[in-house]
Amino acid sequence: MSSNTFIGIALLVGGAIALYFGLTATDSLSERVVEGVTGRYTDGTMWYLIGGGVAAVGGLALLFMGKR
Repeated sequence: MSSNTFIGIALLVGGAIALYFGLTATDSLSERVVEGVTGRYTDGTMWYLIGGGVAAVGGLALLFMGKR
């Protein structure tokens, strides 16, 4: 297994985990209260969602582009 494949898998798994925690955080009571008052999620939740999405897409790109 090449290093690009290993890094791609690690990014994909890490991104999926971060997305899971971000989506779980959006359902919490405190997050709903903050969103109801301010109209947006907290910074921590946004970092999980954005970072997880970017890591997952980057991992997929490494997996599919690394096979050339």
